[in-house]
Amino acid sequence: MQWLKVALYLAFCVLPWSMRRRALSIAFGYQIDPSARISRMAFVMPRKLILKRGARIGPLTVAVNLDLLEMGTGSTIGRGNWITGFSGESSAHFSHRHERNSRLLLGDESSITKSHLIDCTDSVIIGSYTTIAGYDSQILTHGIDYIENRQDCGPVTIGSYCLVGSGVIIVPKASLADFCIVGAGAVLVGENNKSWALYAGAPAECKKVISKDSRYFSRSRGHVS
Repeated sequence: MQWLKVALYLAFCVLPWSMRRRALSIAFGYQIDPSARISRMAFVMPRKLILKRGARIGPLTVAVNLDLLEMGTGSTIGRGNWITGFSGESSAHFSHRHERNSRLLLGDESSITKSHLIDCTDSVIIGSYTTIAGYDSQILTHGIDYIENRQDCGPVTIGSYCLVGSGVIIVPKASLADFCIVGAGAVLVGENNKSWALYAGAPAECKKVISKDSRYFSRSRGHVS
């Protein structure tokens, strides 16, 4: 029962990390590399969890009701993020979307900083070396289809070596090519297939071409000092 799983998770939080990691693996089947870590003050309970080498989840982050949360090597989710899904087993909602997956996939060395909202009713896929930066961005994968009078959803895909600024809204079915910047306050809709581009505005449009000599796009570590 769900309440029992929650009680177990909370009980495990008092344990030292090495024991807590082992307990989470045994009780919930989570795959957590010994070098990965979840803050004692985070609440992370997807159905399936994969944390690869060096992955980190910070305090006051909540990640619940997902079928899968998978974080690549060296990836980080900072503090105060709200990540929710809608499990494929939940109800008849979205039954017309047979391919729907309630999951967050975060690539190697990528980062979600802090105080962001990520709706994983459908898949959110973030490539390697990408940063969801600043504060208060929203990644949304569901909404109301007013024509059909039903809830609808669609995945969001963000490429590798991207930089997403503060206060960005990314709507269902939006995608972003590799090597792109999304300016603060932008609203990203539809397919944005042009690489080496700065997107800004509402809706976001390509405003300029980015120099391929920019060092952000050739770094070998995710963290930007």
